[in-house]
Amino acid sequence: MSQESEAEPVGEAVLPGTLPESLRAELVAFRRDLHMHPELGNQEFRTTAAIKARLEKAGLHPRVLPVGTGLICDIGEWDGGKPMLALRADIDALPIPDTKSECAYRSTVPDRAHACGHDVHTTVVLGAGLVLADLHRQGRLPRPVRLLFQPAEEVLPGGAADAIECGVLDGVGKIIAVHCDPRVDAGRIGLRTGPITSACDRLEVSLDGPGGHTARPHLTTDLVTAAARVVIDVPAVVARRVDSRSGLAMTWGRIESGHAPNVIPQHAELSGTVRCLDLEAWRQAPDIVVAAIDEIANLHRAKSEINYVRGVPPVVNDPDVTELLRDAMTARRGAQSVEGTEQSLGGEDFSWYLEHVPGAMARLGVRTPGERTVRDLHQGDFDADESAITVGVEMFTAAALLDAVS
Repeated sequence: MSQESEAEPVGEAVLPGTLPESLRAELVAFRRDLHMHPELGNQEFRTTAAIKARLEKAGLHPRVLPVGTGLICDIGEWDGGKPMLALRADIDALPIPDTKSECAYRSTVPDRAHACGHDVHTTVVLGAGLVLADLHRQGRLPRPVRLLFQPAEEVLPGGAADAIECGVLDGVGKIIAVHCDPRVDAGRIGLRTGPITSACDRLEVSLDGPGGHTARPHLTTDLVTAAARVVIDVPAVVARRVDSRSGLAMTWGRIESGHAPNVIPQHAELSGTVRCLDLEAWRQAPDIVVAAIDEIANLHRAKSEINYVRGVPPVVNDPDVTELLRDAMTARRGAQSVEGTEQSLGGEDFSWYLEHVPGAMARLGVRTPGERTVRDLHQGDFDADESAITVGVEMFTAAALLDAVS
């Protein structure tokens, strides 16, 4: 399907690439279909097939990544000259139930949900690709653009690393992305130069020792108490061994031990995350955290085994690419549509791309203006104001056009 791309004035210039109403409705339907059929990281076969089919319908030639899910698609043919701009989306979902009780498009897959907005990210990049493809057919796209649909963002250390190994950055000079933000109104974006997310690692701890009867804890290793002390004391010890300005935070998400009230167990398991605002502190974190766990476990005569899983470094927005997003959003919706944003403790594997090429991520507002309830990310009731899809598509198309003439 070919659409006539509308144009809108920007000062005395005209910037094409706004979203036709017919395509707007189609993209909302596409997003809802993804929302109803969420797939976990490296299992996004249906999602990949749906994206591929729509791009092929538009006359494009997407290529599925060698890992089996995810794909890239170039709008126009790169001639080896000035590198392309890449638009990145992540396509996987989370292993949590969708708890939206009154929603026609709630997840149909038990214990799976697009609770981080990746269905919105995917639809935004797809929509931008379709609009840019139409401009290319009209001879109005000055430079090729790459679409990147990446699998397994939620799987540490992130599917971005695998995608890079597959060559998705070959010919790419800049990369941009959005992330849904339920604290920002739809119609607006949040931008920040420099670090916008944090490093994030995963921590898995096993504690072992001889169990026994709760009547004789002095003859055993009291693993429940040992686990409780690790949970409470380790974050406090770590906080005194790093600069407090580094923002290093340990948070436990799971603790499991025992089966009966009068039996001291022989095994306990804990897992959680280590997040950090500062890159240097992140590099030191594994040694500091592991030493603190060993010290507390030994104090309670428990044997510890620690699996410290390196995750992702912070996303550090490049100043020039951040300004490209600011200029694109301003061109579409005015300077008042851009607001500043803080560095969060959330992790994002978009950071791996920025180890190779400059790029920037914008926070895409998905809160319905006037709504007081914040449906936070990674919660089963998360949803997005679907007008944000239009905002993201039009910002990305503007960014591609502005970058091409820079």
